[in-house]
Amino acid sequence: MTAAGAALAWEALFRAQVHLMRHFEQAKDFEPLASREYDVLFTLSRCGGAARMRDLVPNLLLSQPSLSRMVDRLAADGLLERRAAEGDGRGVVVALTERGSRLQRQVGRRHVRSIGERLDVALTEDEQAQLRRLCEKLRETTTKENR
Repeated sequence: MTAAGAALAWEALFRAQVHLMRHFEQAKDFEPLASREYDVLFTLSRCGGAARMRDLVPNLLLSQPSLSRMVDRLAADGLLERRAAEGDGRGVVVALTERGSRLQRQVGRRHVRSIGERLDVALTEDEQAQLRRLCEKLRETTTKENR
């Protein structure tokens, strides 16, 4: 594929994501959270409920300082807690509280329904599976290049 073709493919992927996120935010999918706050809770839930701060950053659209500030806010709201990492006095583990876990599941169920409503009218099951495979392939390839 030419560079122009790659740019067009990227632009289509990016614009589709922006369009869908605007819809999800307008539909208030993430309330009472902001979408990025939900993303932190969701990512932690996928990590078994707890993860080191440094391991969260590559999976989020936040810098380390921004994540630290957000974790502070979410901890003040009782949704997360900070813990010292075992065997590493400087390491910090962030963990969902029971309240944070409940809220993540509640918001997640609403968001999954909204995702289904948008994607099911646009793509067949096979197309959704193909989209997932293509996005995973793109992420895996670029992750390997950055090592």
